[in-house]
Amino acid sequence: DVFTRYLRLKGDDVIFVSGSDEHGTPIEVEALQLGIKPKELTDRMHEIVKRLFELWEISFDNYTRTESPVHKEFVKGFFMKLYNNGYIITREDEVPYCPKDKIYLPDRFIIGTCPYCGYPYARGDQCENCGRLLEPKLLINPRCAICGSKPTWVKTKHWYLDLTKLEGKVREYVEGNTALPENARQMSLGMLKEGLKPRAITRDNKWGIEAPFPGAEGKTIYVWFEAVLGYISATIEYHRNKNSEDEWKKFWLDENSRVVFFVGKDNIPFHVILLPAMLIASGDPYVMPYTTASTEYLLFEGKKFSKSQRIGIWIDEALALMPVDYWRFVLIYQRPEGRDTSFTWHQALEIINSVLNDVIGNFIHRVLTFIATRFNGVVPGGDLKDVDIRYRDEALAHFKNAEDHYEKIELRDALLETVEIARVGNKYLNERQPWELI
Repeated sequence: DVFTRYLRLKGDDVIFVSGSDEHGTPIEVEALQLGIKPKELTDRMHEIVKRLFELWEISFDNYTRTESPVHKEFVKGFFMKLYNNGYIITREDEVPYCPKDKIYLPDRFIIGTCPYCGYPYARGDQCENCGRLLEPKLLINPRCAICGSKPTWVKTKHWYLDLTKLEGKVREYVEGNTALPENARQMSLGMLKEGLKPRAITRDNKWGIEAPFPGAEGKTIYVWFEAVLGYISATIEYHRNKNSEDEWKKFWLDENSRVVFFVGKDNIPFHVILLPAMLIASGDPYVMPYTTASTEYLLFEGKKFSKSQRIGIWIDEALALMPVDYWRFVLIYQRPEGRDTSFTWHQALEIINSVLNDVIGNFIHRVLTFIATRFNGVVPGGDLKDVDIRYRDEALAHFKNAEDHYEKIELRDALLETVEIARVGNKYLNERQPWELI
């Protein structure tokens, strides 16, 4: 949202989209535990999340959902292009099955120990501790996420994206992209060094978008393969609702446009490897993502945020504790751009009181009050002395630095430069004491 507002202030033509990720095993697991249908759960949660983003003043042009008919239509058509272009293959595979619950166990339906880092609660598709992409068979001591039973393995047919055919072009994209942050670059190069392997894009669970391939009846598309296509379908939906549908193409098919993603580092593989691979496989002239602004982790009082362990702050509760602009300032000030950072209440209050209020707030209040009381709210003209020019140039230097950081999507550093502008302004007022000059 901060980056979007910066681009709008510059006058850039920008569209800011996101949406509720409604499909996949996490939703199905939770709905099963609540005893309701997945659609009933996501209908309710989408409205709650959408309302919370509005309360947080996040300025989406389109906050949509993956149950959108536009999204479903686009995903099916997109994957049929990949199929017709020869990038979709089929394999007989052994998949985990829970004999007690009588369900297949893809993705988050199965948990076990990560073979790479030893984390004991890794999921069947990814380890949330080290970020590595996984498959259920790689898990050590796998078990059903619903009942804890040991799974059996049954044979079934699945459709795969043949990433081996796309590895060369994906490597060119990653190696040639100087705008990628270091964590995204290194993680992606590590995956490429190991070699990309075909990855299953269908699942046996019922909740999701139906796989469009011939013979794939009863299969759904793996949530991460369809969710990342939501950026495109959300752009299409936005312009379709404005009766200017073809306008979406200038954002995704024009080589002069820039596509920027904002994710946590655990989502790097899906945005830097899988989505670019699919765009290439489509054969359409999509612009490759300009960058993926991937942060490190923000911790809470030194601990990892966890819904199950009730560690953290829920965003509806947060608004009862501080105004939105306070949160915006603190979270950008502590944005974990180069390393993990930890949110603490003590530090948050220090940032608000000592930086936002005492430096920026004080400067703005002094300037506006002075102009209002001495000049009836109109900034006067006049000749600048050497001291005035020196302070002006120092402030402009910080302004230019902030602009450079925004262009590199270094939002924390941009904010720090903004604070320095206010510090320079306060120092100027203290030295010049303009109220004594009139």
